[in-house]
Amino acid sequence: MKKIFGRTPSLTDAPTHYCGGCGHGIVHRVLCEVIDELGLRESTVGIAPVGCAVLGYDYWNFDVSEAAHGRTPAVATGMKRARPDLTVFSYQGDGDLAAIGTAEIIHAANRGERITVIFVNNTVYGMTGGQMAPTTLVGQKTLTSPHGRKFEEFGEPIRVVELLSQFRGTAYAARTSVHNPVEVIKTKKAIKKAFQAQVDGIGFSIVEILSQCPTYWGMTPVQSVEYVRDELVKYFPLGTFKDETGAKASAV
Repeated sequence: MKKIFGRTPSLTDAPTHYCGGCGHGIVHRVLCEVIDELGLRESTVGIAPVGCAVLGYDYWNFDVSEAAHGRTPAVATGMKRARPDLTVFSYQGDGDLAAIGTAEIIHAANRGERITVIFVNNTVYGMTGGQMAPTTLVGQKTLTSPHGRKFEEFGEPIRVVELLSQFRGTAYAARTSVHNPVEVIKTKKAIKKAFQAQVDGIGFSIVEILSQCPTYWGMTPVQSVEYVRDELVKYFPLGTFKDETGAKASAV
């Protein structure tokens, strides 16, 4: 019988440590498919975060480095500047990127570092027990906001791609989701465009991906994808917020 579907070469055959219903596994899959389809596996280096994806090197069949909490863009910057021939990406969660790593991500984008950032937003701190994150919705209950996040105390959730799209150094900024098959396909297309921007030497690129977290949302997997669809996308709208790849690519 002819084989028509299988594991892409950049994805290892390793048991997952992610919770049932988590979106990280889907993101890993499409990320690795993009790397293989673009023929980048032998020149790719991923920078794993401190967060749920801290064990990314177990799943990716290419070179992976680790970074201190929040410093993933700084490590990626150093690696890309030292070896501009490499394709370098950081893989970050909302705590790693939007809390302790705020300075690193903002300045990397502002400088137009030629790296790609994959930002998985599940609105909570998954690795450490489900505490409130910079992306937690107003009213959302977490371990450290048991009565719901209050604007008066903590402000609004940070819309990362809208913020980073304002910088001249940002070439591509998009937000997608993995809560249904259609959005998974869009996520893959966005990741491919972000990597292509780096290959073409255009500038900084980021894809924010809304991901379900049934465990710390206190939901079933089905309820969690409905929550992304019905609540998260209201505050974090999906779409492309900046795309300068077309005009600049022709000039490279």
